[in-house]
Parts: sequence; structure tokens; C-alpha cells
Amino acid sequence: MYNVVFLGAPGAGKGTQAAVVAEKANMAHLASGDLFRKAIERNDELGRKVKSYLEMGQLVPDEVTVSMVLKHIAELADVSGVILDGFPRTLSQAEALSTALEAQGEKVDRAVYIAVPEAELERRLSDRWVCRGCQATYSGADKEALINCRKCGGELYQRPDDTPETVKKRLEVYFRETAPLIEYYRSSGALVEVDGQGEVVGITGRIASALKQG
Repeated sequence: MYNVVFLGAPGAGKGTQAAVVAEKANMAHLASGDLFRKAIERNDELGRKVKSYLEMGQLVPDEVTVSMVLKHIAELADVSGVILDGFPRTLSQAEALSTALEAQGEKVDRAVYIAVPEAELERRLSDRWVCRGCQATYSGADKEALINCRKCGGELYQRPDDTPETVKKRLEVYFRETAPLIEYYRSSGALVEVDGQGEVVGITGRIASALKQG
């Protein structure tokens, strides 16, 4: 299995690009938030563990999250690889993932870092509106032209953590906790850095080219 991790600050477009690239490359797109929800819905032993931590307001331990990710990877079929979106988030999670993959004779083949200047990240996040139904994202300009989501008709709203006063704090947390992953994967030779500015299709093309280096 060709294992790829997408890295980037909030607002860099990881989720959008992961979904598009995965579809084009016949890869599975595994977003950590979706995996948590699916595990809880299954109500198996792993799902009950995840639910218990979330209900207590605690972070799901790295070993539980890694087990969940590996379980989903093992269940994949008819795909050329997997893109992990939203995991790992910290250095300890990255190390735990690498250890677990190595035990199966695998590794993180590529870590794609979508680089966007901090000022642009602040602008994007402060201008982002989200559909309550399908979670599609729109800019403030879209919000002025739309009453509801053009994909599912759901209501558009701005997340509390996308307001200007909280955006800076979110980015501070990211650069403190998640940015060290960039150096971790750079040292292993897996990192490729992609310019995350411009049109979505152009960024997708740059990511596709970077993955071909693997």
C-alpha cells in the first residue's frame, strides 16, 4: 500500500486536495474525524473506546487512533494507496504511526506539505463559511451570493473557530504542535513541499507531480 500523509495548517486546503487527489489517483481518502465517527457508529470495541474518550472531553490516545487508522487501511481493497488527512497531528502520533507501519513492513511513502503564508491562512479562515449538511466550504463572496449550499441545500454558517479573534490562536497551536512534523518527515526523506496558493486545480496538479516523485 502506498501511504501518503497530507500536512498543512488550518486553511491550507488539505481536506479539499486530499479528496480530489485521492479520486484522481484511485486512492482512499481517510480523514481522522470521519474515522472517529464511523468507529462510533459501528459500536465495536474500538468504537466504544473512541466514544468514551470523546464523551469525557479527552483526546483519543495515540495508540487507539493508530489502531483505528491501521484497521481501515487493512480493510481497503481495489485502491492504489491511501491519503491520511488530519492524522498524524503531533510528533508523537507520527512516531507511533511509523512504528505501527514498520511492524507491517510498510512506511509513510510521502508526506505532502501544502505551504501557505500565515497572512493568507488568516484571510482564508476568517472568510470561510461551511455547510451544516455536507460540510462543503465557501468564501465570504459565495455567502453573499448564496442562501444555501449549492451541493445539498444545507444552511451556511461560520464556525466559531473561524472568526478572526480565534484564527490567530488556532494557527499558533498548529505551528507549535504540528509544524515539527515537517522536519520529521523531511529527515526521513518522505517530505515534498507544494505551493498551496492559487486555483484548486493548479494546486492539485502540483501535488500530483510531487507524488510521482515517489
